[in-house]
Amino acid sequence: MYVVTGGAGFIGSNLVAALCDRGEEVLVVDRLRDGVKWRNLAHHGIAGILHPDQLPDFWASQPRVSAVLHMGAISATTATDGDLVAATNLTLPLALWAECAQRGLPFIYASSAATYGDGALGFADDESPAALAALRPLNLYGWSKLAFDRRVAEMLARGLPAPPQWAGLRFFNVYGPNEYHKGRMASVVFHKFHEVRRGEPARLFRSDRPDYADGAQMRDFVHVDDCVAAMLWLLDNPRVSGLFNIGSGQARSFVDLIRAMFAGLGEADRIEFIDMPPDLLGKYQYFTEAPMAKLRAAGFDRASTTLEDGVGRYVRDFLLNADPHR
Repeated sequence: MYVVTGGAGFIGSNLVAALCDRGEEVLVVDRLRDGVKWRNLAHHGIAGILHPDQLPDFWASQPRVSAVLHMGAISATTATDGDLVAATNLTLPLALWAECAQRGLPFIYASSAATYGDGALGFADDESPAALAALRPLNLYGWSKLAFDRRVAEMLARGLPAPPQWAGLRFFNVYGPNEYHKGRMASVVFHKFHEVRRGEPARLFRSDRPDYADGAQMRDFVHVDDCVAAMLWLLDNPRVSGLFNIGSGQARSFVDLIRAMFAGLGEADRIEFIDMPPDLLGKYQYFTEAPMAKLRAAGFDRASTTLEDGVGRYVRDFLLNADPHR
């Protein structure tokens, strides 16, 4: 049985779907609350759903587990509750790391490209303590993810118990099905799709930097299928451990992204530029690009989904459907 924390969330539910399609038993650890996250699980048979507070009792029952894939997190880049973020994004994964080390279980966890801050130091997935210490995230979420990466590096350097396989995955700008519950933190494609379907133009932030034109801000947009493929490959290659970037490997502009969305809709472009919200000023990444050489060198050879293909499929196969869930 595979344990997937955050298994009702965006990346987690796509991972659950892929594992179920493989015929695996999957236990989801998540908080469903009063929202619609349960719909992300409705198409697949799972072994059960466990509230995170029940994990100590679960481990005490001596379950037979194949691996733990920790996707659960407070993922909002605008989060301000430091106690909640620390408990969820640092304390919980440390406890899971300890359990996996004790039980000899592979541990794959979600880090984030937010750990790179404004990108001034580049985006090298260097797991050395010195390289990690130099990074300066722009928000509480990014700090929490970096704090765990740094603790992992410190534990490894000290020779403390570790899982037989571990992998921290620095996801870049992920888009695709099952992100509908994320509100403001859903992908740009999702939000712009709904703007256009309401008869409005697709609105993008103006640039407040002279070196970037409006809409020319660039991100590494990665389809969620590529993220899932990397995790399945890691499970199939238990000798591979480390901190890895997960992106397309190619930065593209927001204008490129929206044009791909309109192409998927079969409509002409309608783009309008608006001022950036005050709470994002000084905290907005203008360029991200995931160097993928480290994971490629380890043996992962799946070709990245192109922006045009990935966005087009997302629009046609999911967003335009009455039930857009995977």
